[in-house]
Amino acid sequence: MARGEGAEQYAATLLTVKPINTDIKIVKTPKARRKGLSVWNKLCYAFGGAPYQITGSALGFFLQIYLLDVAQLDPFYASIILFVGRAWDAVTDPTVGFLVSRSRWTRFGRMMPWILFSTPFAVLTYFLIWYVPSFEEGKVIWYLVFYCLFQSMQTCFHVPYSALTMFISSNQKERDSATAYRMMVEVLGTVLGTAIQGQIVGGVSSCPAELNNTNSSNSTADTARVSLEETKRAYMVASGVICIIYVLCALIVFFGVKEQKESMRKTSEPLTFRQGMLLILSHGPYIKLLVGFLFTSLGFMLLEGNFALFITYALGHREDFQNILLVIMLSGTLTIPWWQWFLTRFGKKMATYCGTLWAMPFMILIVSVKSNLIISYMVSVAAGVSVAAAFLLPWSMLPDAVDDFKVKNPDIYGHEALFYSFYVFFTKFASGLSLGISTLSLKFAGYATGECSQPEAVSSTLKVLVSPVPIVLIAVGLLVLRTYPIDEERRQGNRKQLQEMLDSESETSESSDFGSSV
Repeated sequence: MARGEGAEQYAATLLTVKPINTDIKIVKTPKARRKGLSVWNKLCYAFGGAPYQITGSALGFFLQIYLLDVAQLDPFYASIILFVGRAWDAVTDPTVGFLVSRSRWTRFGRMMPWILFSTPFAVLTYFLIWYVPSFEEGKVIWYLVFYCLFQSMQTCFHVPYSALTMFISSNQKERDSATAYRMMVEVLGTVLGTAIQGQIVGGVSSCPAELNNTNSSNSTADTARVSLEETKRAYMVASGVICIIYVLCALIVFFGVKEQKESMRKTSEPLTFRQGMLLILSHGPYIKLLVGFLFTSLGFMLLEGNFALFITYALGHREDFQNILLVIMLSGTLTIPWWQWFLTRFGKKMATYCGTLWAMPFMILIVSVKSNLIISYMVSVAAGVSVAAAFLLPWSMLPDAVDDFKVKNPDIYGHEALFYSFYVFFTKFASGLSLGISTLSLKFAGYATGECSQPEAVSSTLKVLVSPVPIVLIAVGLLVLRTYPIDEERRQGNRKQLQEMLDSESETSESSDFGSSV
């Protein structure tokens, strides 16, 4: 009877504890919450990279020629706008990165509110960049103000979006896969920006073919004036289309991506801006990666910023320049999957060397051979292969440097946005400097604003700006990247250590949840 009574008491105890057991089942551990990213999640995340590239390609390829030939600013003032705008953009990147790292977690996440609320202001300021005001005095201030404001608003979008890479998954392979999706969409975004801006604007020329057949100077002036007004309207239409796409992409990433907390552990003590900067810039692998891609990106950006002018005035393909730019971007889009396979097979450093060096022979060829439309298209297809590598590899390698920092500093975390913002800061500042210098070089070469033909010195200057100078910058960048210490063995070791740390934290959190439930 004693054993029977004990059994009844034990059964009664189980019935009493049953509600507690139910509560324990309801509590989800961090380990249970970590689910793999679906293709849909990766696609929605990838769409968030399109606005930056669409607007970036439109500004990169067309803003310089727009300021010179449509807004008809003096090259000196155009260079000031380009340099100050880029410099201001660079300064805002670490500032926004610091503010994002100090932001509180909301029910939408920590990055998502920045992405959502910056979008309408970015769209408005972008549209006003491509509007030519009716007044002449103050026109320079107009473009400078709205260019700087747009760069600030876009930074508030792009820095948290870039850092979001670290919060969509804790798995390195999933992050690499999502990055590949993102790069594919970003190159498509570049294609889209080039196509929209190029095809809409390219259909209207301020240099009519019948210019030499007119009977009087007045009719020539009237024809040019009317064509210029049409060109202004074409730029506004193109910017309006891009603004609509910008908003759609922002909504897709906001509603289609779930931002995850890194873990359930307590957050580290917040660092000041200076402390965070010194901590990040003292991490050797990150600095080497930053400096290496600083030079290579600078070379490609210098090529991008002057390529439309080069095609128009040095090669004489005024009616085909938008199609040549489009071919480059399409070629880059189609080769992104191949580069993703290449880096998984041979490693990211090897992919960087091969992808970047591939462009050099064609950069030499385009300025060495006499102007030929067929050769220009062939070079464009080949150059697009390197463009794909230039898009994919920096953003694929940056998370590895962040992971390496986490392994070396396990008690410091939550500052991923600073890594991304400083990378963008140095790249943008240098590119702004290069664009300002290149525009001033055109002024010294005798660039004539609003004219349909330019002096021979302008053609020679453009050749230097799109070939020898970028090649030197790219070569320096590759030499720096040779010292980058994170190879495949170290990358896999970091991934293993981080996974062990995450599993340990999950077990600790699970025990804590169990104890609190009991």
